[in-house]
Amino acid sequence: DIIEVLQNVFDPDIHYSVYDIGLIYQVNVDDKKLEVIMTLTSVNCPEAQSLPEEIKFSLEQKFPDLEVTVEITFEPMWTVDNMSDEIKLSLGLL
Repeated sequence: DIIEVLQNVFDPDIHYSVYDIGLIYQVNVDDKKLEVIMTLTSVNCPEAQSLPEEIKFSLEQKFPDLEVTVEITFEPMWTVDNMSDEIKLSLGLL
């Protein structure tokens, strides 16, 4: 269910889901908390504020009983290798 939510949040620049382009590094769930550790396509990403908030909001809507946090990391840095093969193929990278 978490992956489904993440597959419905789209990067506004390339119009693919944050999950499929590999921005989601880790998801941790326990009894009351849902934590997402993610990255951005660049340190200077113009969506640095709005994209994590959109992810948080979407997850809170689906899982209202969980405390949702979204953390951004740049280690390791995102590369096109993070993308699914399907996305790479559609962008002409394979």
